[in-house]
Amino acid sequence: MNDLNGILILNKPAGATSHDCIIKVRKILKMKKVGHTGTLDPDVTGVLPICLGKATRVAEYITDAGKEYIGEVTLGWSTTTEDASGDIVSEKKVDRVITREEIRQVLESLTGEITQTPPIYSAVKVNGKRLYEYALKGQEVDIPSRKVQIYEIELLDDRDVFEGESISFSFRVACGKGTYIRTLSCMIGEQLGFPAHMSKLVRSRSARFTLKDALTLEELTELAASGEVQAALKPIEEGIVDLPRISVSADMASKVQNGAVLTARDLMAEEVQSPFAVMDEQEKLLAVYQHHPEKKGLCKPVKVIPNV
Repeated sequence: MNDLNGILILNKPAGATSHDCIIKVRKILKMKKVGHTGTLDPDVTGVLPICLGKATRVAEYITDAGKEYIGEVTLGWSTTTEDASGDIVSEKKVDRVITREEIRQVLESLTGEITQTPPIYSAVKVNGKRLYEYALKGQEVDIPSRKVQIYEIELLDDRDVFEGESISFSFRVACGKGTYIRTLSCMIGEQLGFPAHMSKLVRSRSARFTLKDALTLEELTELAASGEVQAALKPIEEGIVDLPRISVSADMASKVQNGAVLTARDLMAEEVQSPFAVMDEQEKLLAVYQHHPEKKGLCKPVKVIPNV
């Protein structure tokens, strides 16, 4: 099946790393050119776009697009990993009633651009090493904070009051690249005055792809056996929907596919922001270009999609 090209939307199972899923997909499809679009923690399920064949060229644009999650935060204790799999760090029983309005105000305060410090048990690199490598060796490291974008948070629990020694509630969050929902859950708890952790998480959307688009590994296996995988893939063009697009003539398309440096005027891209997708007359993706960083008026290819 080495001629497969497109984007597989996998419904990642719990207990598997994103890399585990890549290995399984390679085995099922009997092909090597397979790449995911950003990791999901082992306990997290949901939408994991996987690029096959030529589509691996656009993986980074899917990674950079927005995500949506359905999460659950539990108040009462925090953990080393900020989720349910870690060891307990601190405990404090919920000793008061928390109102719906109080939670709503906290969620509103965490909407927009916020500052997060990534969890020590994460794949973020510091000084060339992933943070979880420091954690596993018990080494201390300064973790730089970073700005992330929270577009929307919605409380998915219809209670007016929340009470008990521990309290859990679900929420939906739409966010930008690099957001840790584990850390967001801890921040929600902190603002409510209690240690907290993320107790459940499902990624419900990545870029434009949702759970309704997603296949399980079992469904993929059945499609592979019947030779119907290609029909279930999303076209490579759906991986660049957030990029500006320009269409070119057949003559210009040949130059684009050869990776030529072209003038912005030739491409009619003077007013187009970088990076931008260059499409043929049938709206098939030829390449991703950008305005040349040093030579004004010129555009250079970033990714060229092979035509064979």
